[in-house]
Amino acid sequence: MSFGVKSLSVRGISAAVALLAIGASGCSVVDSAKEGIKKASREESVFSLGMGDCYNPNTKPAAEGDEMAEEFAVEVVPCAEPHDGQVFGEFKVDDGAYPGDDAIVEAADTRCPVEQLKFAPDAWALPAGVSSSYYQPTKESWATGDRLITCTFTKDSGKITGSLKSEAMNADQLAYLKGSSALYEAFWANMPEADAVEDDLNGYKALAAAVNAALGTHVAALQGIEQPETVKLREQLDKANAAWKKAANAGDADAFYLAYDPAITGIDPNATVAARKELGLSTTVPADEAAAWAS
Repeated sequence: MSFGVKSLSVRGISAAVALLAIGASGCSVVDSAKEGIKKASREESVFSLGMGDCYNPNTKPAAEGDEMAEEFAVEVVPCAEPHDGQVFGEFKVDDGAYPGDDAIVEAADTRCPVEQLKFAPDAWALPAGVSSSYYQPTKESWATGDRLITCTFTKDSGKITGSLKSEAMNADQLAYLKGSSALYEAFWANMPEADAVEDDLNGYKALAAAVNAALGTHVAALQGIEQPETVKLREQLDKANAAWKKAANAGDADAFYLAYDPAITGIDPNATVAARKELGLSTTVPADEAAAWAS
């Protein structure tokens, strides 16, 4: 596997054996030996990772020109201990000939967000710096029967402490989070590379159409929630959606800009805080989202 890929090779306990063979009397050496044995006893193949497992990776550096590093083995640890990652989902790719790296990545990018919604629906509740990654089959591991994509949480820096799995949520919370997640996924996944609408009007219209569709579904799912702040949010999102529809049908860049201003303002994450509080969800806007809307 690599980080985004799988390769099978377990190092075993040679490092721990070497430490024991030193026979030194210093406490630091003894402690290191004990730690080596402990780590070796926990080391497992990447293929053995299961749902909810917390782990520390044993990563082979990426080859020159390769964006993904190979993973040979991992140290599975109790989630109460500081760790580098946690598995939140897994699924198998359809059998057959190796579909290629791009197809594997597309499958992971499509399915892992779905699995995250099952494991930790409220992304705002995740600790700062936590993001999702995945292990994927390589062409070599595919030949040995590897079809599994493993979705994991990792942290940009530092360690994760404790499990990131959410407590059980009620129907209203899940309805809100499913729609909200789909909305922002549609927004970011369809954002054109061109900075100016004039440089890619069709691309920006496609963005607006995708957001319009996702937002319409989100608004419809909120219809059954009659708490006052959520009702206010639903009305706000409904108005924003009318603006997204206008943007999607804009005849030129000027018309797009006129519609885009109320459209983008209408889905500002900061404006959802009151409804989230009412529903018992996290109310801290993630730093990256706050920065994006501030700019």
